[in-house]
Parts: sequence; structure tokens; C-alpha cells
Amino acid sequence: MEAFCGSRFWDSNLTIHTDNPDLTPCFQNTILAWIPSIYLWSALPFYLLYLKRNKRGYIVLSVLSRFKTLFGVLLWCVSWADLFYSFHELLQNRTPPPVYFVTPLVVGITVLLATLLIQYERLRGIQSSGVLIIFWFLSVLCAVGPFRSKIMTTTAQGHVNERFRFTTFYIYFALIIIELILSFFKEKPPFFSPVNKDANPCPELNSGFLSRLTFWWFTSMAIQGYKRPLEDKDLWSLNEDDTSKTIVQQLSKEWDREKAECKQKEDVSYVKKSNHVLNHVGDGPEEAEVLIRDKKHNRKPSFLKALLRTFGPYFLIGSFFKLIQDLLSFVNPQLLSVLIGFIKNKDAPAWWGFLIAALMFICAVLQTLILHQHFQYCFVTGMRLRTGITGVIYRKSLAITNSAKRSSTVGEIVNLMSVDAQRFMDLMTFLNMVWSAPLQIFLALYFLWQTLGPSVLAGVAVMVLLIPFNSAIAIKTRAFQVEQMRYKDSRIKLMNEILGGIKVLKLYAWEPSFSEKVLEIRKNELRVLKKSAYLNSLSTFAWISAPFLVALTTFAVYVSVDEKNILDAEKAFVSLSLFNILKFPLNMLPQVISNIAQTSVSLKRIQQFLSHDELDPNCVETEVIAPGNAISVRNATFSWGKELKPTLKDINMLVPSGSLVAIVGHVGCGKSSLVSALLGEMEKLKGEVAVKGSVAYVPQQAWIQNATLKDNILFGQAPNEEKYQNALEACALKTDLEVLPGGDQTEIGEKGINLSGGQRQRVSLARAVYSSSDIFLLDDPLSAVDSHVAKHIFDKVIGPDGVLKGKTRILVTHGISFLPQVDHIIVLVDGKISEMGSYQDLLKQNKAFAEFLRNYALDEDIEEDEPTMLEEEEVLLAEDTLSIHTDLADNEPVTNEVRKQFLRQLSVVSSEGGECPNKMSTKRRVCEKKPAEPPLPRKNANEKLIQAETTETGRVKLTVFWQYMKAVSPVISLVICFLYCCQNAAAIGANVWLSDWTNEPVVNGTQHNTAMRIGVYAALGLLQGLIVLICSFTLAMGGINAARTLHAALLENKFHTPQSFYDTTPTGRIINRFSKDIYVIDEVIPPTILMFLGTFFTSLSTMIVIIASTPLFTVVIVPLAILYFFVQRFYVATSRQLKRLESVSRSPIYSHFSETVSGASVIRAYRRVKAFVDISDMKVDENQKSYYPGIVSNRWLGIRVEFVGNCIVLFAALFAVVGRTSLNAGLVGLSVSYALQVTLSLNWMVRMTSELETNIVAVERIKEYSETETEAPWIIEGKSPPEDWPSKGELEFVNYSVRYRKGLDLVLKGLNLQVHGGEKIGIVGRTGAGKSSMTLCLFRILEAVKGEIKIDGVKISEIGLHDLRSRLTIIPQDPVLFSGTLRMNLDPFNKYSDEEIWKALELSHLKRFVSSQPSMLDYECSEGGENLSVGQRQLVCLARALLRKTRILILDEATAAIDLETDDLIQMTIRTQFEDCTVLTIAHRLNTIMDYTRVLVLDNGTIAEFDTPANLIAAKGIFYSMAKDAGLA
Repeated sequence: MEAFCGSRFWDSNLTIHTDNPDLTPCFQNTILAWIPSIYLWSALPFYLLYLKRNKRGYIVLSVLSRFKTLFGVLLWCVSWADLFYSFHELLQNRTPPPVYFVTPLVVGITVLLATLLIQYERLRGIQSSGVLIIFWFLSVLCAVGPFRSKIMTTTAQGHVNERFRFTTFYIYFALIIIELILSFFKEKPPFFSPVNKDANPCPELNSGFLSRLTFWWFTSMAIQGYKRPLEDKDLWSLNEDDTSKTIVQQLSKEWDREKAECKQKEDVSYVKKSNHVLNHVGDGPEEAEVLIRDKKHNRKPSFLKALLRTFGPYFLIGSFFKLIQDLLSFVNPQLLSVLIGFIKNKDAPAWWGFLIAALMFICAVLQTLILHQHFQYCFVTGMRLRTGITGVIYRKSLAITNSAKRSSTVGEIVNLMSVDAQRFMDLMTFLNMVWSAPLQIFLALYFLWQTLGPSVLAGVAVMVLLIPFNSAIAIKTRAFQVEQMRYKDSRIKLMNEILGGIKVLKLYAWEPSFSEKVLEIRKNELRVLKKSAYLNSLSTFAWISAPFLVALTTFAVYVSVDEKNILDAEKAFVSLSLFNILKFPLNMLPQVISNIAQTSVSLKRIQQFLSHDELDPNCVETEVIAPGNAISVRNATFSWGKELKPTLKDINMLVPSGSLVAIVGHVGCGKSSLVSALLGEMEKLKGEVAVKGSVAYVPQQAWIQNATLKDNILFGQAPNEEKYQNALEACALKTDLEVLPGGDQTEIGEKGINLSGGQRQRVSLARAVYSSSDIFLLDDPLSAVDSHVAKHIFDKVIGPDGVLKGKTRILVTHGISFLPQVDHIIVLVDGKISEMGSYQDLLKQNKAFAEFLRNYALDEDIEEDEPTMLEEEEVLLAEDTLSIHTDLADNEPVTNEVRKQFLRQLSVVSSEGGECPNKMSTKRRVCEKKPAEPPLPRKNANEKLIQAETTETGRVKLTVFWQYMKAVSPVISLVICFLYCCQNAAAIGANVWLSDWTNEPVVNGTQHNTAMRIGVYAALGLLQGLIVLICSFTLAMGGINAARTLHAALLENKFHTPQSFYDTTPTGRIINRFSKDIYVIDEVIPPTILMFLGTFFTSLSTMIVIIASTPLFTVVIVPLAILYFFVQRFYVATSRQLKRLESVSRSPIYSHFSETVSGASVIRAYRRVKAFVDISDMKVDENQKSYYPGIVSNRWLGIRVEFVGNCIVLFAALFAVVGRTSLNAGLVGLSVSYALQVTLSLNWMVRMTSELETNIVAVERIKEYSETETEAPWIIEGKSPPEDWPSKGELEFVNYSVRYRKGLDLVLKGLNLQVHGGEKIGIVGRTGAGKSSMTLCLFRILEAVKGEIKIDGVKISEIGLHDLRSRLTIIPQDPVLFSGTLRMNLDPFNKYSDEEIWKALELSHLKRFVSSQPSMLDYECSEGGENLSVGQRQLVCLARALLRKTRILILDEATAAIDLETDDLIQMTIRTQFEDCTVLTIAHRLNTIMDYTRVLVLDNGTIAEFDTPANLIAAKGIFYSMAKDAGLA
């Protein structure tokens, strides 16, 4: 080396052992000069590869670019000037050393390369180059040394040697600084780059290198989120590479390639086999065996490979960062040991200390930057994975065959998308731990071994032993979780029913019984919670004590093994910081492995789904067909799956264009299958099918989307008002539109929930009519509507004079009356066409068809006699479902907005983890028995019925935290904080003791009283663990206590809430409080608080330790705290809102998907697959749009908070160096090793603050619903009526007025009437006259505005509600049953004996049914009594009334939907059993009340007529006209 330089390469006296260090000229000219060049040349190949793939168009040559290039060329000139100067010296016979030729040459070429790169990058559209910034930075860094040293030598000598080189170096130095500064500026966006149409593009694309490195570009959103809550419009659009379009395309391509490769291999193996067989004809059996074995080896296409090819490369970049970060994390413990050595060595030059501190800081900052880049890559990969998998599954679900679809339910397929794709996403974050954890563990052990020798193994043994302990706890916790979920589900199900039937509970005064049931379940739930809390505190104990126990055993073994082993500061604190590094990988590894196991299960499920057979798009020919025909089928056989037996055999049919063909046959003979076959939905086994032209399809079960009614009919076609109106007119939808709250803009709930069956079918038909296709396949569209509507539709739409005349129509039907009007009839028998021809022809043949007619004609006659009330009732269905107050709909002004809002609520509820899927079905049933009511005139339309739910935004008020503390109990809260302080005191104590121990003087090569030292250390450490145990225990108990009190208060309040609250609040909203918010209070808040307190106190104790050892540190704390506080506030505000937006935009993806799966055949028939795929992609992108900033916000926060942490490290080290005269090594070790840990806890503290603020809102929401106003007390002490009240059954209304809610009109106005005991009164009146209101007033569901009601002379307003309600009997209009035994449904309080119950059942004609059931009275009713017919449910209500048997019976007569037979039974029973009671009947059918004592006719809330039926008919008033309409007068 000396020959090469002409001087010494290294001189430690000059460089290290001096107060004024310098480097030798040789070192400066070789190593320092070459570092930047080596870096650039090694990075070049990778960078060029990247640039080749980066296509963003080129950037126009700008002033900036020109200057960069100019300075680059100047630099090159300067370097080569040096080179030529060396040649010049050669010529003058002063031979310079070789280094003066090599270095200028290398530097010159490198600068030239850099200059060329500037231009190449410009052409590839790079706006800011990281590679070059680092290069210029390194160059400046490496030139600072020579720069200083040249100045120093010159001042020392007093004159300049080698003036030329001196000058060129200064010019070189100036130029690289300029280049560095210029490289920080970014170029304009590339030209010809794809035009960004987004209103709000993501700034990341155009941000500079440094901005990307520190995520500075995110700051604008953080500030915006801090100023006001973020909304959808503030979100940036996704980067091109993260959109569904790009990702799913790539993934599909790779997956198709994978499938193709497998197929090829399969084909090859078949070819081999066939030759094989030909050659050896003789040996049969063995040969066959070989073939079978061969077939097994075919590998299935692997979805994993496709994923790796698509996402692997991008993910590997992240892994590379992780590797660097892992290596860097071991530098700081080494630097710590150097620092401690420096403190001990009192005559070391001070600059060593500053250098070490600087290196620690630089290393920590690099680690931060690199770690977050790694996380960014991992999270983005996870996000893309989810997008890709969701997209691929969605596309597949539209293409799979029906047999494949049957093998998995819709729910399972939706789970693939939600749960399994989510698993991939969660795995990505820590997938690198699979190789990184072992690497970290290995390195840590290696360094520990160097420090402490074999005694490390003792510590490792403890760690390894803790792993099974932790995993055992995890397994047990999971078991508890499952059990608790079971309780939680049953509790929610019960709550759901209770809220659905709350009105009935109030009328019967049954609340206490049900409240007890809920609390019983809740008790069990909390019991399980408590158990898992015990376990959790154990695992917290293990997690906190682990590092300590490890250190303890290691040190104890180390000191005990050999007297000569001395524990000094260096060994103790370096190994402590290494143990801290070990903690993370050891805890993560088991978790990652279990995650991988779960994900591999998901992968298998997804792969299996993606490998299902797809429909063959070419099984129906669309081009070639015999002229004049629209459909031809020749010798075709179809089945629903390749392995199933054929459903349709040998089908031959020609359908001429423009004809109307009916397909008839018995149930299950294959009519629908034939339609499906024409659509290409079935497997064609042989033959050919051709269908010419576009197809419209009306399935048997109408498929309705969750969109407006109009969108359902247009179905993606261009709107055309005239055509649209015609379609509505033809399908008899005009009348329905008048009733629907928003007309055709009414939002339809999922699966068409707020339309009746008939309406759904007609909408489905209107969609077909509007599509104006060439061929119409109508699968029994007339069965769901009633006879006269069916006739209308046939005449107006399908029949010879309908809208569709001239089109080809294929109609599957059961309605015989239409058959004479069709052109052809196809009769199917058991999957074969038995005969075809016109109506007349087939009658003459007198075969299957004639018999079919005979069978059905009988039914048709019967049908005609039924009262056709259905139609109007059908129109009303929607009206009811929407007005959630089933029979309070008397005069409810309801606005369109409200209804829309309600429907949204519905869809939100059903999509939020399907919390009440059965809710709506009960609702529908309730409505089917509604009076036929004309639509109401809508008064004051601005009156909101259902208020929009308020979401909390902005800071959470401190009162909420106080409320939670009150629920926990303030004493316990204080105890917890106190315990935390003790724990940290113990921890600090242990470490201070350790640092004191390390300073113990060494006598004769050993330390004294080691036993005492170890004892105290152990005691302090174990005390710390113990306090943590007690603390997390207390907190868990407190949390459960809070959960219990909050839930009890909420439940108590909801049972006491007046009915009007339930009329204006969607059930979903209340259920949400009981499920989601209670869950948060049970399971989310306590651990979050635990983590928060833990991190908070850790950070606090770090500060205390550092300040105690280096008091100077206090100066720095204030600015750092301010910085930290600001970052934290910005982050919390933004991230909370982003989380909300993300969860809101997530459910539509899944609801749209489940909708698609159920409507796949319709979507395919109308050829709308592409459009639906686009909608799904859009929904996924919308969701990722809020997810991506969420990821970035975490990175943004991480970098800023960790920077604060790194500053703490820097200052702790710096002040240790500054004050090293007064400090001992132990204290420095203590304070710096504490500082090294602080970043993690600072980071987590912000996260936990954010979590806590997000979740504590649940307390507020529950509080809000625990404090709504309540109804009158159930029982008023001292005001109870006598036991046998009402003994006579006299009723008196005195000047009585009532309204539903404040701000609405009176429903009853000044009623005065008297009813004597035992009278039978019928109450009639038009809709909205106030009939139902009268019953509600008797039960005080509605409270009087003025006036009063007396029963047997007792004012009902003065007694307790339960006293009142339990003494009246009602048979309500809609029979509500609860899931549970039949006995519970009759007698929830167990007041009656078995005999009494059987007697009631006998009288209500249910005895036969009940005694035929094996479980008799314990017969389980399902939710809403679904396993009983409507008639039986009505009889159960009658039985309830018979059991109660009070003097006053109110019968709110069920309307049309109940069958006549049940009705007669009820009337008969009432006449016989309640002979001496007062009976009030709200009648819809007048024939039931014609023999009553008196009839009360209400009109508009006042009494119009009140007399005996005979007198009223004679008076020819309102009653007469009603009777006349009913044909009774």
C-alpha cells in the first residue's frame, strides 16, 4: 500500500490517540475517495433494471436538469484535470505515486456516470432520484475529512504545497455540495405520462425521494384531519398499481398461466400412457395399475405460485429492508459497550464520546427509516393481496357451474372473501419474521456468548420454557373465546326478538321475565370473560417478567460458576439490551407460525373454490340457426352437474321467431331446468342448442338488487322515459309506486326486503320488458301474484296483445286459463317432452296434457271463491315494512328521506356481520296481515320520523373517561394507577441496584457479597412481576364490573322506554348498542387501557432514570415533549376518522358480493357480467382508498415518534459524555440502555391513545341509550288496585284526547263513552280513524293529553303500569311468539299449573297439535314462531288470553291474511268462554260483530255513531254504508 500511495496508509497516533484527530493522506486518497464510487457502481445494475421497467414518459429538459448536467460535466473536468496534472508531473520527471493516477480516473468516470444517469432518469420519468441523492451525500461526507485536514496542514505549515491539487479539491468540494443541494429539488411530472383524471391524485407519486423516505407527503392529510374530520372526498385516489384493475389482471394472468401449465402436463402424461398401452398389449392387470398410479401424479394448479409470481418481487424489496434493519439493530448494543468503555477510561479524548453518540443516533435514525420502508412494502403487499384475491373470487363466482355453487353456501363464499382474504393481509405484516426471527435470535445469542460465555444458555433455557407456557395459555383463551361467542350470540338473538316484540311484551306486562333471561345469559358470558381475564393477566405477567427472569438466571449463573467472573457495567447493560432485542422475535415466532397455519387453510379453501368447473360459454350457439327460428334444440341431454344423472333427456324443439310458447307439467318435471338449459346454465351432455339474439330472463324467485326501484328495472341500460313508463304500466307497478315512499326512487333493501312477493316478481318482469331483448324466458312469473293481477299481466305483457307481441316468449306456467291463448304448448313429463302443439291439438290427443288440465281445473275453481283482498294488501306491504310501527300507522306522517334512511339502516345492520338476519323476515310476516289501507296523505313532510344517527367526531370529552372510571369504581381506578407506579418503581429499583452492583470494587479479581446482590435483584424483579399480575387482575375485574353495570343500566332503561321510542328508532341501531358497543366495553377497552398505562409508565420511568443520571437532560425534554404531543394529536384525529371511513366502506363489498352470488344467472342472462365486475372493483377500490392512508398514517407517525425517541438516545449519550467526570459506568449504562428501549413504548403509547379514544366512544353511546326518557313506573307503592279488580268490567272514557308523540295531531279528540260490565262492543271505522289507538290508550302505551279513562271507577293513570296491564287481556293483531318452549310462550312467569295450561290449549283447539308433539308443552318454538303456521300462532295468542281470563278482553282482529277457519274458531271460543266479560273488538270484517250488543263507529278520532247494530243499519249512516260494501245490508 505504501508503494501505491508513497506514504503510510494508517497511523493510529495521528488518527486515534490524540485530541485533534486526522487521517493520513493515503487513506484520504484511497478509501475515502473510493467509497462513493464503489456505492454507485454496485447499485448501478439493479437501478438500471428498475429504470427499464419504469415507464412514466419522459420529463421535459428543465433549467434544473441543465444545471445538474452542467455541474456534473464540470466535476468530470476537475477530476481529469488532476489526472492530466499527474501526467504533466511525469513528463517533468517528478514521478507521482500511482494513487494520483488511479483515484482521479475512478472519480472522473463515476461523476460522468452520475451525469449520464441524470439524463437517463429524465428520459425514464424519474422526478427525484434516491440513488443519486445518496451518492452526492456520500461524496460530500467523504470529502469533509480531507477538506478539514487540508486546512489543518496548511495552517500548521503556513504555506500551501501542491497548489494545483489544493485548488482543484476546493472546486470539487464546492461542486458536489451544489449537486447535493440541486438533487433535493424534484423535477416536474413526466410528459406523456397517462393523464391523471383524478380530482384528487395521491401526492406520493410526485413527491421527492426524501419526502417518500420520511412520508412527508402525508403531512397535508394529517393537518387536514386535525382541522376537521376527514370525509370521503378528502381521500386521495389510489395509485395505478394498487387499483383492482391492475392487480386482478396480473393475478388472473398468472393464475391462468398456472392452470395452463398443469393442463399441459396432464395432456403430456396422457399421451405417454396411450403409447405405453399399445406396445404391451399382453400384460393387462399390472399395466392398469401403472396407469392409475400415473394419474395421481398430476399436480393441481397452485394458487400460491400465482400469488408469489404476482406479489413476490415487490414483497422481496421489503424483505431486503428487513434484513438491513435486523443487522443494524445489533450495532447499538455494541456501541453501548464502547461508550461504557469510554466512560471508564478517564484519559480517552473527548471526541471519541461525541463520535459514539453521533454514531448511535445515525444508526437509530437509519434503523427507523429502513424499518418503516419495510413495513410500507409489507402492508402494501397485504393490501394488494386482498384486492387481488377479492377480485379473483368475485370473477370466479360469476362463472362457476351450478353444481359447484351448490357445494358451498353463499355465506361460505362470502367468508372466503372477507375472512380468508383478510388472513392473508394480516399475515403479510409479519411474514418476514419467519426468517428474520431465527436470524435475530442467532445473532443475539452469538453476541451474548461473546459477552458472557456459556452462562447465556441458562437464560435461553428460561425463554424456551416460557414458550409452551404462553402457547398453553393461548389455546385455553381461544377455547374461552368460542364459549363466550356462543353466549354472546344467544344474547343478541334474544335481544333481537325482544326488540322485535317489545310491544307485545308491554301489552302483556312480561318485561321482568325476559329481562331475567337476558341477565342470566349475561351472567354466564361475564363468568367466561372473568376466566379469560385471569389467563390474560398470567400471560401479561409472563411477558413482563420474561426479560427479567432471563437476565436474572443468566447473571446468577454467570457469577456463581466462577469466582473470577466479574459483572461489570459493560457486560450487564450490553447483555440487557441484547435480551431486549431477543424478546420480540421469541414472542413473535410462535404467533407467526400459527398465523401461517391458519393462512394455509385459507389458501386451500380459496384454491379449491378457484379450481371449480366453470360454465362453458359456448354450450349455447348464438350465431348459426335455421332461418325463421329463434331457438332450436336438437337431441340434447342436460344435467345439473357432470356427475349427476341427466335432468332433461332427448329434448327436440324448434321455436319460431315471435311465437309464444308455454311450458307446462307437474311440479319437478324439469320446466325450470329447460329454461336454464336455454340460458346455458346447465351441463350439456350431448346434442346442440342454438338461441338467436339477446335474452331477457325472469327467474321463478325474483332477484332484486339493493338499489332504487328504477335502477332495478333499468338494470344498467340507458334511461328512456317513455319506454320506462310503458313497462311500469304493463306490469301493474303504477299503483305500487304511488304507495312506495319515494316512488321509483325508493331504495329497495337487500333481497327486495321491503317489497311483497308479488311486487318483486313484477319488478323482475318490468326489468325484462324494459330490456327489449329478442327472446324472453319467463319462469313462472304469474304464480307469485294473485289471480286478477296475473290476468292483467298476461293481457298487457305476455299475451297475444301484450307489450311483447312479436317477440319470442317462452312461458313456464301453472295457470290453465291462459293456455288457450298461446301459440304452442310443450308438455314435460319427467324431463322429456311428451307432446307439443297448440291447445286444440293437445286436447284432441287426450294424453298427458288432458289429464294435467283435469287435475288443475279443479283447483282453479276453488281459487276463485277466496276473497280477493290480496291485491290491495300487497300494495301495502311496502308501506308497512317501512313504517316500522306496525299498527301505529294510523296517521303517521312519514317522509321519503326517513324511509330511505331506514332502509340504509337495515342494510347496514344486515351487513354488519349479519347481526339480525331474521329480523326482517318477522317484519314481513307481521305485515302480511295488515288491513288494506289506502295510502295516507302525507302531512307536514318535514317531520322526521327516524332521525339520522349521530356519529361522534373530534376529541372525546374527558367526561366520558370519568363515566367509565365511575363504572369501574373510582377507588379501583386509583388503586390501579398506584400499583403501576409501584411496579415501575420496582423495575427502576432493580436496574439501579444492578448498576450499583456493577460498580462494586473488584478485590483480588472477584467481587464480594454476590449472593446478597443476586438476592435483592431477584426480589425486586419478582416484586415487579407480582405487582403487574395483581394490577392486570384488578383492572380486568374493574373492567368486567364496568361492563356489568353499563349493560344492566342499558337493559333496564330499554325495558322501561316508552313505545314511541321504538317507533322512531330502527331496531338495528339498538341492537348495535347491545352487540358492538358492549363487545368493545367487554373485550377491547380493558386490554387497551392496560397497554396504555404500561407504555405510559415505561416512558415516564425512562425519563426519570435519564434525568436522575444526567440532570442536564431536563433542558431537552420540553421541546421533545411538545413535538411528540403535536405529532400525537395530528395522528389520532386523522387515523380515527380513517378507521371509521374504512369500516363504513367495507361492508358494501360483501353485501354486493352476496347479492351477486345469488343473482348470477340473471346477471349472465342479461350479459351484465362485466358491469358487475366493475362495480365490485369500484367498491373494493373505495375501501382501499381509506385503508391506504391508514397504513401510511402509521408509518408517518412511526417515523416522527421514533425520531423523538432517537433524539432521547442521542441526548442521553451526549450528556453522559459531557458529564463523564462525575458519572460512573453503571449509571451511563443504565440511562442509555433505558433510552434505547424508549422508542418502542413511545410509539405504542400514541397507538394506544388513538385506540382508546376510538373505543371509549362506546361508553358514551351506551350511556346515551341508558338515559333516554322512561315510561311511568311499573308498580306504584300504596296505589295498587284491589286483588279482584276489575270485578265488573265497566269502562268509562271522560273527555279523552291522545296523540302519538309531541308535535303530532290528536288521534282521539274528546271521547266520552260508557261501557257496562259484560257488554260486547264492536269498534269500526275507516283506516286512520283511531281504532287501534283506543286499545293502546287502555294499556297506557299512549298517555292521555287530557281527560281520563276509568275502569270500575279506578282512574288508570294513577296506578302502576304492570298493575294495569296484567289485569286486562288482549289478543293482538299480529301473533308474536318468542323462541323458547311453548309453555314459556304461554306463561313466562310459571304462574299456572299444567292442568290450567292444558285446559286453555283444549279450549283454543291446540290440544291435538300439542299432544301429538313428542315434547308436549316443552315443544320448542323457533324464532318468531316460524315452525307454527300463522293460524296456530293466532291460536296460541288465544290460549294466552284464556289463561289470563280477566274481566276485560280486547280483541284486535287480525285482518285478511288469517284463514277463515281459524277466525271462526277464535270467534266461537270468545263467545263461549268470555260470555260474562266485557269484550271490545276492533273489527275489519263486519259479519263478526253483527250480533254484538253495541257498535262504536269512529271517524277521524271522534265518535260518529254508537248504538246497536240493528239501529245503526236502520239509521243509514256510516255503518250502513260499510255494511252495504260488505254485502251485509
